Amino acid sequence: MERRTIASGTEWESAAGYSRAVRVGPHVTISGTTTTDADGEVVAGEAYAQTARAIANVESALAEAGAELADVVRTRMYVTDIEKWEAIGGAHAEAFGEIRPATTMVEVSRLIAPELCVEIEADAIVAGATEDADDTDGCDHDEYSGGSAGEDADGIH
Repeated sequence: MERRTIASGTEWESAAGYSRAVRVGPHVTISGTTTTDADGEVVAGEAYAQTARAIANVESALAEAGAELADVVRTRMYVTDIEKWEAIGGAHAEAFGEIRPATTMVEVSRLIAPELCVEIEADAIVAGATEDADDTDGCDHDEYSGGSAGEDADGIH
């Protein structure tokens, strides 16, 4: 299966050695995403606005990976003030509507920049994509039933 990485160009990606998003087969994983603009600069604001901007950035990364918000199955929200959960949750609900991914919201002591109050991760599975879309070895992997090399389905060599 092909592994594809997507970069946004923020200073933190190269400094910490990570990608904005990674796609392998139908699976897309979006790194922690904040309110950076197209130039990688932090856009400060209140909790609802930061959340909406972070989700827009998640959506942009998904699009680069060939996915969309409708493909998201899980989000994680890291917030610096859990008392703002309603504003943060409201922006999340507005963006995801009927998609309703599994989600977690946890309070953290701070994020990478002190003006940030929310960071969001997302996992997506692209509908219609297959696990072995890039599989070209000619083997029928659906027939595999477990065991180690040299064993049949009963575990006997």
